[in-house]
Amino acid sequence: MGKTTPEVAWTLRSVAEDLVQAAPAKSWPRWDAIRRRDDPEIYVRRVMLNTWLTWRRRRWRIETASDAMPEFPAPDDIAGEVAVRLSVRHALRTLTDRERSVLVLRVFDDLSEAQVAQVLNCAVGTVKATLSHALAKLREEPSFAELMERESR
Repeated sequence: MGKTTPEVAWTLRSVAEDLVQAAPAKSWPRWDAIRRRDDPEIYVRRVMLNTWLTWRRRRWRIETASDAMPEFPAPDDIAGEVAVRLSVRHALRTLTDRERSVLVLRVFDDLSEAQVAQVLNCAVGTVKATLSHALAKLREEPSFAELMERESR
């Protein structure tokens, strides 16, 4: 469950970590009822998705910038990584929230279509159609197509 966020491909690591901590914390008070359900993990994933959507709608962000910058080791090719992240971010922004959610849950979290439908409270056919539309949009996005072409070499 550590990698489950609707925009995991480009969301800041700290936001993803906060989501992973917030979802179980919000689920805990009702855990006895949740545990009796067929699949409590789906419920917690839905809480995580709803929490992220709530945070996304807020103008004010909980975290504030600090004066001191923590030191991290530099990766091998910073410019290349930044270019990839920007391409992916731009491509994902062309998708609707639902398309992005379906794509992340299906591709990155490797959930079945039925599980994605359960998380998003929709029909399996809707998940299939939404994923198809999202992938078609990504294929048409020039920056993302160029990135995929470079990565396949």
